[in-house]
Amino acid sequence: MRSRRGPGRKTGVAAAVALLCAGAAAPAAPVDVRPGPGAGQDHVTVRTDTGRVRGVRTARHRLFQGIPYAGPPKGAYRWAAPRPVAPWRGVRDTTRPGPLCPQVPSPYAQVASEEEDCLVLNVTTPARVRRPAPVLVWIHGDGSVGGGSFFDARRLADRGLVVVTVNYRLGVFGGFAHPGLKGSGTFALQDQQAALRWVRRNAGAFGGDAGNVTVAGSSYGASAITAHLTSPGARGLFHRAVLSSGEGMMDMPAGTMGPGVPGYPWFVWRQGREMADISAEMTSSLGCAADGPARTLRCLRALPVKKILEVPFIMNAFQAFAYGNETLPDLPPRALRAGRFQHVPVLSGATRDEHRTFVGLQYDAVGKPFTQAHYGQSLATAFGENAERVRARYPLSQFPSPAIAWSAVVTDRMWARGTHAQHTALARRVPLYAYEFADRNAPMYLPLPGRFDFGAYHAGDTPYLFEEAAAQQRFTAAQRWLSATMTSQWAAFARTGTPNGPRLPAWRPYRNADARPYTQSLAPDRIAPVDYAAEHALEFWHRLP
Repeated sequence: MRSRRGPGRKTGVAAAVALLCAGAAAPAAPVDVRPGPGAGQDHVTVRTDTGRVRGVRTARHRLFQGIPYAGPPKGAYRWAAPRPVAPWRGVRDTTRPGPLCPQVPSPYAQVASEEEDCLVLNVTTPARVRRPAPVLVWIHGDGSVGGGSFFDARRLADRGLVVVTVNYRLGVFGGFAHPGLKGSGTFALQDQQAALRWVRRNAGAFGGDAGNVTVAGSSYGASAITAHLTSPGARGLFHRAVLSSGEGMMDMPAGTMGPGVPGYPWFVWRQGREMADISAEMTSSLGCAADGPARTLRCLRALPVKKILEVPFIMNAFQAFAYGNETLPDLPPRALRAGRFQHVPVLSGATRDEHRTFVGLQYDAVGKPFTQAHYGQSLATAFGENAERVRARYPLSQFPSPAIAWSAVVTDRMWARGTHAQHTALARRVPLYAYEFADRNAPMYLPLPGRFDFGAYHAGDTPYLFEEAAAQQRFTAAQRWLSATMTSQWAAFARTGTPNGPRLPAWRPYRNADARPYTQSLAPDRIAPVDYAAEHALEFWHRLP
C-alpha cells in the first residue's frame, strides 16, 4: 500500500532537504579565465573521444570548460539514463563555463538556469603534466543548486593533479521517480557515473592516469560517493574516495532540521516507493494527471523547464537518493556494514561545528532569534523522554547562546555520530584516514545575512582546497598555511592512497582496534590528533536509547 501524506508532511520533507547541503554548492559565479589582453594566456587543443576541444593555457595551467560527457537530457530523454554524446567536427570551444543544469536561486547561491543541455564537465591540469598524473573528480554538493564550474581547481592542479569538476542533473530533474520509470530517483547518480566513464576514456588525452582516479565530494556530493561505493554501475571507475561532511550513515531526529520537520531513519536514502510518492505530490499541480503512468510521464516530459521550476520546493524535495533499484540495489549503510562496497582507500571527515550552518540559516539569517524556550522545545521534540538527560549533558550555562547549544547537540548527535558510524564500517575493510576540520574562524564565503558565529561550519573546508576569492582574501597567514597543507595532503592521497608525504604532518590510519582511533584535527594553529569520540560525547549518545 502506498503511503498518503498531507500537505504538512510534504512541506516537512521539503523543508528538511531544503537545508540538506547548504554551503556546499558554489560561490556566486562560475570560474572564468578566458584569455584577456596582456594576460599571458593562449589556447591549447586536445582530442577527446568525441572530438577536439580548445581550452585556455597560462604559464601554470590548462583549463577546459563545458566539455559534454553525455547527450542533452531533454524531451523524451528527460528522466532517462544519460546517453552518448554525438561526435562533432572541427574544434569545440571550451574556454568558457558551460551551462548550469536547471536550478532556482537559494538564500546561499543566487544562481538560476533553465538549460537542460547541461551535462558537461571541466578539466584543469598543470601547464606541463608529468604523465601519467593522478586524476581527481569533484562531485559538488547541495543537489539542488550549483555546478562544476563554480570550483576553481588551479591550486590542486599546482600539486600535479588533473582535476575534473562535474555538472549533473539537480533536484527534480535528478531525483524524480515514477511507476515503471527505469532509473527512478537515481538520475543524478547515473550522470556522475557517466562522467566517470568519460574520465576513464579521456583522462590520458589530458595527461591523466585513468588507472589512478580519486572521486571526491562534500556534503550531498560525499553522500553520492557513498552511493557509488556500493553501486554496481560505479565498480572499477575510481580507485580512491574522499568524503567531506557526508551524510551516508546519518539519521535525522525530529525537529533537528527545523520546527515541524519529521524525523527519518536515514538522512539521504529513500525507498523507491517513497521517492515516487514525493514525486507525485510535488508534480500534482502541473496538470499532468492522466490515465496511466505512461501518459503522465509523457505530459511531464513535454512541460517547459520554467513551469516545473515554478513549483515551490520542487528542487529541494529531491536532495535524496532512491535505493532498491538497478543503480542502487541495497541501502548503502547496510551494504557498508556488510562489506559490500568497493574496497578502495578512503579519506573522510567532517567539520567541528557542522550544524551551526543550519541553525544560522533558519534563525539568525531571517532575524528570528533562537531562545531558551526554543532550546527546550527542540530538545523535547527530538529526544522526548530523554530531553532532560540531553539538557543536563548540554546545559545552556556552557554555551554563549541557546542557538550554539542546540547546534552542538545536533552536531554531536547527528553529524558526529553518523560520521563515526561510517568510519567504523569503512575501517573494517579498507585503509581509512579520518579528519576533523576545526578552524572556528574560517571565513564565511556564502552571502548570508546576520552576525551568527558559524564556527567551523558545514563545508567550511571547501575554500581551503579550491580557489575562493570571497574567503581567501580574508585568510590569515596561518589559514593560508592550513590551506596549502590540506591541498598537499589531498593531492598526496590522490597520488598514493595516503595523505602522508615529505614535509607534511604525519597522519596515521583510522583503526577500530585502537582505543582512540586516529582522527587528524585540521586547524591553523594545530594539525594533530583529536579524540573525536570524546570531543563529541559519542559515549553519551551511544548510551542514550
